[in-house]
Amino acid sequence: MNIADRIQHLRKVKGISQEELADKIGVSRQAVSKWESEQSIPDIDKIILLSDFFDVTTDYILKGIETKKQTDEKGVDANTFVVISCALNMIGLIVSSALWYEEQTPMAIVAGLILMVVGCMVFGVGLAHSTQNVTGAKLRFLAINIWVLSFIPMSMIYNALFSFTIAPYPLALLSYGSLNVFFFFAIAYLALCFGVTFWALRKIRRMSKFP
Repeated sequence: MNIADRIQHLRKVKGISQEELADKIGVSRQAVSKWESEQSIPDIDKIILLSDFFDVTTDYILKGIETKKQTDEKGVDANTFVVISCALNMIGLIVSSALWYEEQTPMAIVAGLILMVVGCMVFGVGLAHSTQNVTGAKLRFLAINIWVLSFIPMSMIYNALFSFTIAPYPLALLSYGSLNVFFFFAIAYLALCFGVTFWALRKIRRMSKFP
């Protein structure tokens, strides 16, 4: 690999776009694009900034010489924690719904929310220790978990307004509400989730657009 390939490789491992790298280094996106397409070479001060940002030596960027530490250490992929957190959040939603169906007590909701909080904390801690795909992982986490994390709060508000109770899933249609009221809840929930998911996926595609 030459300098251009190494910069591109380090950026992709970090999981950021050319625009994000440009912001971190203090240059334009066009400058980063030229570095990666071999149209120009970064100045020595930018080489140092790149070295600090990617946590590699300047020798690696300039010559491809890796230190023993770089060779031995393996970066942690942030996407691993997306999977773990999504699983915990989904389990939290299922547990909350199942317990409420059986017992109909506030503790059913609390138990599910605790699992969701743990899921979010696992993702946050994992992200802090990750070195690969950090930005992409944040967007994937948001795109997936908006469907789970917003469901219980929105259901609780809906039920409090229309069935005068609190539950982790909509109840008003079954007891007091009308189809039109439930339809409004469904539209609001889908609009929020699809909107956030579309925005996150668009950001991910934008990152891929500038390889």
